[in-house]
Amino acid sequence: MNAVNIHYKSIKLPNDETIAYQEREGGEINVLLIHGNMTSSKHWDLVLEKMDPMFKLFAVDMRGFGASSYHRKISSIKDFSDDIKAFVDLIGLKNFSIIGWSTGGAVGMQFAADYPGCCEKLVLLASASTRGYPFTDLEGKRLTSYEDVKADPGKTIPIQHAYDTNDYAFLKAVWDSLIYTKNMPGEEKYNEYTADMVTQKNLAEVYHALNTFNISDQHNGLISGNGLVRNLKLPVLVLRGDRDLVVTKQMTEEILADIGRPVRFAELKDCGHSPLIDDLAGLLKHISEFLYQ
Repeated sequence: MNAVNIHYKSIKLPNDETIAYQEREGGEINVLLIHGNMTSSKHWDLVLEKMDPMFKLFAVDMRGFGASSYHRKISSIKDFSDDIKAFVDLIGLKNFSIIGWSTGGAVGMQFAADYPGCCEKLVLLASASTRGYPFTDLEGKRLTSYEDVKADPGKTIPIQHAYDTNDYAFLKAVWDSLIYTKNMPGEEKYNEYTADMVTQKNLAEVYHALNTFNISDQHNGLISGNGLVRNLKLPVLVLRGDRDLVVTKQMTEEILADIGRPVRFAELKDCGHSPLIDDLAGLLKHISEFLYQ
């Protein structure tokens, strides 16, 4: 499988947002790839290139990421998942599974909970919790409002400044310390990934959406859960690297507890927040076996 089989396309949604996406030719098992924060479909490139050709792959740029538009600000994870629903309806995608990575895992859970039966299987890769992803200040205090998150001097302001000034060195330093703690992409690919990061147009909004996401039955320290996790009746595979410094073991345990029924869990050995770079073959083996069953 090479790049000639992967096509970059776009489609306009009823809400006037344009969603860019990559489509890999061939295959009969439909899979929708949903990226995380600070990324876009670009960061799925190794999966698009190397995943077994029996899978037909679609990788979206969510609203405000990559080549997609950002006319209206998002305020919740549901805004993303509703875009995904409009997208799959427009392209006529049926009988598909979702792989959600990090923030994309929250989007995938929201989608599957809101539209039961629309998605066949769900893979949560290094996913945010069913109870969200808390946003704290430099002193560890949980922030509560979008305004506070946007004005945060510890994460939002410096990363947004790096985006605005194309400070690739700063962004690489962040990723080196938190994500690429074992393996690193080659220099050319790393530069491509960093160039992709600065296309993000919704950083503070995503932080706030994750901070206020809660589909569990529990209070997450900020808001009570809406209980939508009870709608997740589909087969679920939960994957987390044992070296992940972004998504904690507790967050993964919350997912497993909140779903409240047996789901498949695999710990990815010697992997951080990007198993695509740390152990692509092992990652694809877990995913392919689950989706093929």
